[in-house]
Amino acid sequence: MTKLPICQNNFITQFIVNFRNNFSYKTFFRDIINTNAAPNYRKIPLQYQIPILLLWREKANFFNMNTVKTNLHSKTMRSTAKLIVAFGLLFCTQTMAQDAAAGEALFKNNCSSCHAVTGERVIGPGLKGITARRDLAWIVKWVNNPQAVIASGDKYAVELYNKYNQAQMTAYPGLKEADISNIIAYIDASNAAPAAPAAGAVAAAPSSGGATDSAPSALFSYILVALMVVMLLVLGVLFAILTILSKAVTGNAAATSAANGASFMDTLKANLSKVSQNPTIRTATVWLFILLAGKATLDGAFNIGISQGYAPKQPIAFSHKLHAGQYEINCNYCHTGVNRGKSAHIPSANICMNCHGAIKRESPEIQKIYASIENQQPIEWVRVHNLPDHAYFNHAQHVNVGAIECTQCHGEIEKMEVVQQRSTLTMGWCIDCHRKTEVNTKDNAYYDKLVSAHKLESKEPLKVANIGGLECSKCHY
Repeated sequence: MTKLPICQNNFITQFIVNFRNNFSYKTFFRDIINTNAAPNYRKIPLQYQIPILLLWREKANFFNMNTVKTNLHSKTMRSTAKLIVAFGLLFCTQTMAQDAAAGEALFKNNCSSCHAVTGERVIGPGLKGITARRDLAWIVKWVNNPQAVIASGDKYAVELYNKYNQAQMTAYPGLKEADISNIIAYIDASNAAPAAPAAGAVAAAPSSGGATDSAPSALFSYILVALMVVMLLVLGVLFAILTILSKAVTGNAAATSAANGASFMDTLKANLSKVSQNPTIRTATVWLFILLAGKATLDGAFNIGISQGYAPKQPIAFSHKLHAGQYEINCNYCHTGVNRGKSAHIPSANICMNCHGAIKRESPEIQKIYASIENQQPIEWVRVHNLPDHAYFNHAQHVNVGAIECTQCHGEIEKMEVVQQRSTLTMGWCIDCHRKTEVNTKDNAYYDKLVSAHKLESKEPLKVANIGGLECSKCHY
């Protein structure tokens, strides 16, 4: 018999993923029962030791038929209840330790602009299978202070730093181990889910214009309520079945049934009626509903105005993957205003005709450009990245002075068949960048006095926040 790999670091996470996605935990249950040697509890995280130990100790009582014959009603009833509690504890402790819903919000607000949950490279490496490459302790140190890990001479960190052209990763000292565990849980859950549809399908789906950030959290809440209802029903059925079996074993089942004239369904209804009339259960149910409704409301409120993942269908099927990726056309060639002003500008049909006056003229999509010119009607492109009217942003300031690459905000456009909004573009996202981005003061006399004044007060490098990057009037006036 193959021993249950109970000590593997990713076993608990994988079990929860299977439980949530497939409701299939028969193999896990079977291995717990059939494993003869006790698991090595020293290698099991502390929060999992109690439920696993309880499962291990009570499995013999539950599955020993001699126990059923001798003392079915008492011992088995206790064992059944303990097993249910153990599975509940195992599920709840995992949910508290690694909440994929919370991890999703953290990932999208802090990581999505540079990393993908898959193995795809964005600015940094894809995070699929991150726990197989490094343990949690190392990941926490890296996220909190990557430069310190590199400076310590860590081989893996140095290789990673050099592989990605020595691009400096933003440090997140505010993220605790629990937060990072939540992010990892979200990454694992995303990779365990069914594959995403093709690019064309993705483009059509979000055409409603809004983000769906609150959907996973709301769906998780609904699943949680459904699971609790199912658990109560199963518990009621178990109590009814065990009561009947107990009477049958003691030889009183027939007499009791004849005396009461009650069927199994009548007994079940009576038990459920008692449970539903219990004031404690009623109060707990009401409070649970209030908490879940409040959580769903807050999630929805925080996601108002966030259009991350928005990829509308455009009037002409223009492929950035083909033009910017395969043919390596510079962004500035089409978006002519990015170095000169506030807006990057949407290219006019004349710019398209510089090439397509001779290339692929017969294409139905190119014919739409000809029709636009002949009818003197502009192409009505659908805007993807749209800031609120009260927020001021200047492309030239960030591209020329800040030397910000397009991919830092827009993601890897050269790999997108249909352009989508990769970053949240929230105020918190912008402020976080200003707090952590160092000002490029090299060979720029404008900053000499500012650098000198800053060195008198701090040994840290000059950041955008130190030169007014957090002032309200910079973006709102």
